[in-house]
Amino acid sequence: MFVLDTVSGRVRVAFTNRHGADLAGAVGLARLAEVLGMLVEDVVVMQQVHGRAVALVDRATPRAPMPVADALVTSTPGLALLARAADCVPVALADPAVGIAAVVHSGREGTAAGVAPATVEVMRARGAGALEAWIGPRVCGSCYEVPAELRAEVAAVEPATWSTTRTGTPALDLAAGVRAQLLRAGVGVHELPDDAPACTMESPDLFSHRRQGAGSGRQGVLVQVLM
Repeated sequence: MFVLDTVSGRVRVAFTNRHGADLAGAVGLARLAEVLGMLVEDVVVMQQVHGRAVALVDRATPRAPMPVADALVTSTPGLALLARAADCVPVALADPAVGIAAVVHSGREGTAAGVAPATVEVMRARGAGALEAWIGPRVCGSCYEVPAELRAEVAAVEPATWSTTRTGTPALDLAAGVRAQLLRAGVGVHELPDDAPACTMESPDLFSHRRQGAGSGRQGVLVQVLM
């Protein structure tokens, strides 16, 4: 089920694959909670809208309706925050020593809008110091073909996103853009292990909307502040 499942200080970080649970629906969320040994009510999801809104979460936060945001932040032990994706960039952020954690969904629009650095600002306002980030599986810069005008538009905001496919057509590398944003914000960035599937278009172990169409499921990134 997991591409990566690791603990850093007081924070657990995990990225799922397509095996074991499609996180797009309630059944998959229940399966994930079971694997984590948690109540499904303690797995917090959001209505992702490709923006830069950041929602703060604690045990008093209503679960219905779900927060409308593309990032969730918590310092509450026991809650698992989840962002879902099928080609967009899933990111985990944490101050492992202080025990503040976040998940981020950064698609093309969210990357251009700066949802990842916006999340960093919220976390630091709540007392985070030395932040670390983990960037998960996403469509890579050699596969994410876009019109030339769209590449130019996004790269004008974040130059690191400029890319070209293997066949020489215009493309975007959203993960490179997110990485550049985080590094400029002073965040240490961890990559996936070399043997882990990283590109959703290329790996059958991952869901991909571009490869599978509208019926694609969702994998996700989750963080949990440990007790």
